[in-house]
Amino acid sequence: MAREIKLPQMGQTMEEGTIVSCKIKPGQKISKGEVIFEVETDKATLEMESPAEGIVKEIVVAEGQTVPVGEVLVTLEDEVKAAPAAVKKAEAAKAVEPAYKPGQKVPLSKFMKIIGEKMVQSKREIPCFYLNVAVDVTELVLFREKLNKTASVKISFNDLIIKAIALGMAKWPIMSGRFEGDSIQIADSIGVGLAISVKGGLVAPIVKDVDKKSIQEIAQYSTVLIERAKSGKLAPGDLEGGCITVSNLGAFGIESFIPIVVPGQCSILGVGKIADTCTASDGNTVIRKMMKMTLAVDHRIANGAEVAQFLDLTAKMLADPEKLV
Repeated sequence: MAREIKLPQMGQTMEEGTIVSCKIKPGQKISKGEVIFEVETDKATLEMESPAEGIVKEIVVAEGQTVPVGEVLVTLEDEVKAAPAAVKKAEAAKAVEPAYKPGQKVPLSKFMKIIGEKMVQSKREIPCFYLNVAVDVTELVLFREKLNKTASVKISFNDLIIKAIALGMAKWPIMSGRFEGDSIQIADSIGVGLAISVKGGLVAPIVKDVDKKSIQEIAQYSTVLIERAKSGKLAPGDLEGGCITVSNLGAFGIESFIPIVVPGQCSILGVGKIADTCTASDGNTVIRKMMKMTLAVDHRIANGAEVAQFLDLTAKMLADPEKLV
């Protein structure tokens, strides 16, 4: 007896999905829980697992095809009734991946279109203002080296920045607010988005409950998120619950930049590279390691004085990293 596998709702806001890749072929035996498709939703590319076992009788969608939730993707039948002739339909279900060349017009994926729409929404609807600060992270560099001598998971500068943000938001909870029409909803827990470059775009999964986590726990959580993002295994829940996002372009030699606030969040912190800089100290010129940060903020949620004090406290935590523990 043939059974149908339909596209499930893989997130609360999901209405349709695009088949990025097909992991099965007609005539193949699959098990319950086996990954059968990679599906691009309105938030991320996710792995879809088979809800049942059986033999693939027919694949009724092709790679690159967008289908609504509830649409039939595959039909299965019992192993004894398998139809080997179905193998001939395998090639029809595969799309040719485009080879990008100079001068070529590259089509946007659904994921990239959604990112673009959200950035336009942000610029159109969110009245932002921007604050800049240069942080002396000389001690932070040494502090991180010390921690990593015994850490089970390597601690990144982003992990330390996230911890400093958590402490800053504990002092200034308005920075965790979400604009909701005629009110501001303060978050009951602090989630920090971490911007990660992935094939075909950018994702910002949420490091959750950072106000309740140690530096080591933040590092462990973010390491897992990065691995899932790079392998396309993020779950819808990984992208929900953010108050602020950290976007760090320091590894690319960028000194500073102005990031765009993610709709639904209060702010985003743009982090630049750490650079040796000559500074004055007690009448002498010394070389210190400096890092520039730019905070973009939704002015509907927080005012300048509140944000300035939040950013100042965050910067001071990074300059004196023993306070992060």
